Amino acid sequence: MVKLHHDLAYAYVESPIGSLLLAGDSERLHLISFPGGSRTRQPETSWRRDDAIFDRVSEELNAYFAREITEFSVRLKLTGTEFQKTVWKALLTIPFGETLSYGALAKKIEFPSGSRAVGAANGANPIPIVVPCHRVIGANGSLTGFGGGIGTKRFLLNHERSQEDPQGQLL
Repeated sequence: MVKLHHDLAYAYVESPIGSLLLAGDSERLHLISFPGGSRTRQPETSWRRDDAIFDRVSEELNAYFAREITEFSVRLKLTGTEFQKTVWKALLTIPFGETLSYGALAKKIEFPSGSRAVGAANGANPIPIVVPCHRVIGANGSLTGFGGGIGTKRFLLNHERSQEDPQGQLL
């Protein structure tokens, strides 16, 4: 799990997938944590609650879930290795409503034999939804591991694919 700065602010935003933990500073978002799954985080004791810092992030997340936006404009602080950052930046190029396999993402970053390494970096993404790691799937179309749980990944993919029918279950 990525080690974050000690002096961050945090807030929660309600979403269709539960209460999302946001952490960051006055300029950039550092973290989004799902309410469940293998990578759920809690605020660190050194963090301070400050809902006002996250007004823009909250507005954009609400607009995303309301299907009013398909891209985010909030500034991000991606903390990880250079390889992880390369993978995360490539995730930002996957269009809304589309998916890519781990192997295809590895080829995209010119590391064609690195699908497992790409999968590990994808799983370490500290800012899911905004950095759309949910858009990466198995080569056979299967939904593979996801830090927020497979149900959350399925929800996000269905949300993005089902523009006409918000209750549509595609996966």
